[in-house]
Amino acid sequence: MEQFKKRWEITKNWQLLFPIIGLLVLFYSSFKLAGLFLKTFHVAFQIVLALIISFFLLKLVLFLFKKLEKKWIVNQRWEIIRIFIVFAITGSSSVLIGRPIIKFIGITKENLNVFVYWFLYIIIGLVFYQILLVTIGYLLGQGQFFWKFEKKMLRRFGLGRFLD
Repeated sequence: MEQFKKRWEITKNWQLLFPIIGLLVLFYSSFKLAGLFLKTFHVAFQIVLALIISFFLLKLVLFLFKKLEKKWIVNQRWEIIRIFIVFAITGSSSVLIGRPIIKFIGITKENLNVFVYWFLYIIIGLVFYQILLVTIGYLLGQGQFFWKFEKKMLRRFGLGRFLD
């Protein structure tokens, strides 16, 4: 355990919460993916496939950590896990919030061309994604990181003049 704490620069026990949550979310995602492939099989097969998928996803995530560790400036390595968790929550939340709003506005596949529908769906999702990214980032203690990230993204969209 001490080696794990040292590797991720964990200095307080409460910081262990983020790697644990990250692993649980990773396994849950793997379990859901396995369920897509094994709809008619017993749950034991789904769990075995989920463990295999989890192994490969963990390898991918650790590879991404190495790449992003050089790019993202954080005080301790475990904060990268917290940043990944914010991205995961934000992505899921923007879809959950965007769907009812699109229905409330009256945008459906039946009354619009399918391409127009998906274009509007993506635009509305992006708007809520930007708002949620900063909000959830602040709630999980990474507000400065996500505000800088947001400003950079808005500049890429050509909206940087509104920030100054």
